[in-house]
Amino acid sequence: MKYLSFDIETAKIVPDNEDLSDHRPLGITCYAIAWNLSSGIIKTKAGHGVNADGSPAPQMSRQECAQLVSGLLGAVAKGYVLLAHNGASFDFSVLAEESGLHSECVELAMGSVDTMLHIHCVKGFPVGLDAIAKGMGLSGKTEGMNGALAPQMWHDGEYDKVLEYVQQDVISTLEVALAVKKRRCLTWIAKSGRRNNLPIPQWLTVAEALRLPEPDTSWMSEPMPRSQFTGWMEAETVR
Repeated sequence: MKYLSFDIETAKIVPDNEDLSDHRPLGITCYAIAWNLSSGIIKTKAGHGVNADGSPAPQMSRQECAQLVSGLLGAVAKGYVLLAHNGASFDFSVLAEESGLHSECVELAMGSVDTMLHIHCVKGFPVGLDAIAKGMGLSGKTEGMNGALAPQMWHDGEYDKVLEYVQQDVISTLEVALAVKKRRCLTWIAKSGRRNNLPIPQWLTVAEALRLPEPDTSWMSEPMPRSQFTGWMEAETVR
């Protein structure tokens, strides 16, 4: 199985501690993909919106987002399985809205492997990418950065730092997927500092993960329903 890791960064600057969904449409400033060669080397590619003079644009145009969708569909046609952490809920949802290609993005999302959704479908709760990377002894996310900072940094012209961040995210996601595939087990560090393990014989696509039996979440005060990941797929948002 050949994986192509995928991630986007959004454009809209959202006040701290506010729900992103309350501020949509969010726009996309840039994206990155990562894939591994037979030698084991990981390659990355990043892209962003471009102004008429060739400089980075505040956000990708509808046409540029549609071209990104086309590129992802082309990768799938070549045998790649798209890979993202929280892609089903977020990245593909935003891309659908920005490109206007809702059905195509639903198709991409359902056929992709979402490492966060897979864990949620088994355990009933999600686990962050960095917690997994640290548990697996991998590089993890860029130190001192997070997705909430990226829109302001892009607005301030710190394009290289944002592009470096999004590329490290796709590298980390791919490293996690490959490590779990090899070890057949996922390890993460909980907020308590405890090391937890979850056997994963093989990664499931979003469509396959959603068919797993619902786990027991009776011990949770506010369990997260699976529909929180997939609700956007049910109806197209027209802009």
